[in-house]
Amino acid sequence: MKTFLNIAFILFALQLTHAQTVGGTIVVDSIYSANLVNDFGENPTRKVGVYLPPDYGDGTKTYPVIYFLHGFYGDHTMLEPMKEILDFAIATKRIRPFILVIPNQRTTYEGSFYSNSGVFGNWEDFTVQDLVTYMDKNYRTIAKKEARGITGHSMGGYGALNIAMKHPDVFNTVYAISPGALAIVREYGPNSDTFKEISEASTLEALGKTYFGKVMMAFARSWSPNPDNPPFYCDFPFGYQNGELVIHQETLKKWHDNMPFYNLENYIDNLKRLKAIKMDWGRNAGERFTQQCKMFSLKLENLGIDHFAEEYIGTHVNNIYTKDGRIPQQVLPFFEYYLEFN
Repeated sequence: MKTFLNIAFILFALQLTHAQTVGGTIVVDSIYSANLVNDFGENPTRKVGVYLPPDYGDGTKTYPVIYFLHGFYGDHTMLEPMKEILDFAIATKRIRPFILVIPNQRTTYEGSFYSNSGVFGNWEDFTVQDLVTYMDKNYRTIAKKEARGITGHSMGGYGALNIAMKHPDVFNTVYAISPGALAIVREYGPNSDTFKEISEASTLEALGKTYFGKVMMAFARSWSPNPDNPPFYCDFPFGYQNGELVIHQETLKKWHDNMPFYNLENYIDNLKRLKAIKMDWGRNAGERFTQQCKMFSLKLENLGIDHFAEEYIGTHVNNIYTKDGRIPQQVLPFFEYYLEFN
């Protein structure tokens, strides 16, 4: 009996060692997109990080694809440090083998917000049309919506929700990790210091010294670009004249049209076509995140949209990209359950 137990233990150890050492592969690809051609220096050829599962090179099997949208300041290179937790999730059977894709949507103004600017590039169209089509043509994907999920963190969480509710014919499931830009709250609003700082900046260099000023310029270049309004080439919904707050209603409407909280009613049917919706946020992420996430979830509930919403103990950035963090413990098991695998 003792000998049998020793053999069983050795076999288990060998299996565990094999699971820990066999990993997936990262490919850095690139895609040229006519949707991104512009006159303001944004490169229409974008790098794309692709994670291929450990058994990808062994045959003709096809795989579901999870599209991961990075946050503000991020890009496709974040896939390299993520590889360990993707390998870990497959090895520990939290999810069956899958493909994960991170497109580089970092712009000269730090983030595209995955939106169709019309001036600085149509990033939503690039994501939904060009990226998905390229992946299905060049990789062994299960080329249908039931096998496509979309997720992302912060700016990417916004992009995932916004794209999924507009394109349920392309993506079947969505998981937004601590999404931002859902509504105008706190530092995004007129009664914060953000737009006072913007009104005092007359150059890109000056604006670049303020974090929220840079974020608001990215909002504005995404949703209210104006090629005839240098030096920022965009319009802001709030400004100051002689020290008094001025609200530019036409620009504010453009922002509302692009912030999901304000137009959920227009997408009720689309949202109900999605197989599953989940969002989460860290309790200590800061009120601009916790407030808008709770507002968004409550509105989904009031509109009769089934979804999962979870507040966890953490900040905006911790407890996410680790083996015991959100991605391998919640995000990937969510897609394991709802995506179609072969």
